[in-house]
Amino acid sequence: MRLLPDTLPMTTPTASTPDPAEAALYRQALGSFGTGVTVVTTRWDDQDWGMTCNSFSSVSLDPRLVLWCIRREASSIEAFTRSDGFTVNVLSLAQQALARQFATGSLEQRFADVAVHRQPSERLRLADTAAWFDCALHQVVEAGDHHIVIGRVLRFACQDTPALSYWRSRFGGFGVQPA
Repeated sequence: MRLLPDTLPMTTPTASTPDPAEAALYRQALGSFGTGVTVVTTRWDDQDWGMTCNSFSSVSLDPRLVLWCIRREASSIEAFTRSDGFTVNVLSLAQQALARQFATGSLEQRFADVAVHRQPSERLRLADTAAWFDCALHQVVEAGDHHIVIGRVLRFACQDTPALSYWRSRFGGFGVQPA
């Protein structure tokens, strides 16, 4: 194997808070990894909660576990970490507007005019998503400025529709390349 010099700018980790330019470069580097886009919902304190999230991932097939991350300072952190579970709604390519709607605003604004289904868990599931996972809260792990929320999948479904993607601060779709 022959090693070639890396042409990408490199930074070294620091113990203190990075300067703004380094923080922006770090965010840019993370944005190079394309993700799916989800809306996570829960029911807590007799209120429906929902937020856009692109940090969703599978953890285990047996038992069925998934995870997502939430900022420590998020206004909804208590709802998502103290309720008994959550539902991850994997948005379809046609649901970019929902991703934006659930990213800001009051809870009333987020759920305004959104077609939903109330599940046996009492959590809301959005209509016409590419997939959804209704989960019992399994574990919350504190990690830096976020919490990792792990759920045990109770029910799920999917349909054959393209999913919404997010890459370098832009929405798009996943393209299929021939083998």
